[in-house]
Amino acid sequence: MPASQLSSGPANSLTSVAFGSQRSPRRAAAQNRPMASPRSFAFFATALGTCAIAWNEIGLTGVWLPEADAESLRRKMARRCDGARESAPSGQTSQAIEAITRLLAGERIDLSGIALDDAGIDDFDRRVYAVTRAIAPGRVLTYGEVAARVGADASARAVGQSLGRNAMPIVVPCHRVVATGGGLGGFSAPGGTRTKRRMLAIEDAHPSGPPGLFDPDAHEPGDTDTATSGREARSHP
Repeated sequence: MPASQLSSGPANSLTSVAFGSQRSPRRAAAQNRPMASPRSFAFFATALGTCAIAWNEIGLTGVWLPEADAESLRRKMARRCDGARESAPSGQTSQAIEAITRLLAGERIDLSGIALDDAGIDDFDRRVYAVTRAIAPGRVLTYGEVAARVGADASARAVGQSLGRNAMPIVVPCHRVVATGGGLGGFSAPGGTRTKRRMLAIEDAHPSGPPGLFDPDAHEPGDTDTATSGREARSHP
């Protein structure tokens, strides 16, 4: 059975959040820029720890998961957002932060309406990210299943490489793409597969079929932490 056939877990219905218009009159101009340039960034607290977000007038340009400590994350933001200023988020950015925070607290929140500035992202990656953004909380697809939806020019390996370049984890939920046969696959964000497993556990994603992906005794190579149940994952700092 494909990994996308999951049980729904607890009775948490998917909540859609209105983020306003996803299109901007400056959208066409953004497509011609070599890369998305953040104008502002902010830090915000979540159940996983302190996250960061960057944005401009088009939409989000980056999302960062917690580092080992807040100072490490601040140093990373200084490098990645050179020229941007730390600002108090408002409007759609504030709504996006609230939605991300609620998702990481265990609510099933639909983030697909959050506007992104995808200037500098090539066509293949855009297609991969579009498929990935359509994966609802509590569900997963394998790399091969994503590739099949992207098109004939895609492969599982190419999808994995594309997701490794994803600059907006959570909003482009690459943690919901897993290996065939019950494995987690890779995860390039801080914490690696431990973080990936915890994010999936927060969402109460349970694969049908034999134990493996969320079995407390199952480990990825080099992963020394045990899996955490959804309730436990939400209670950890």
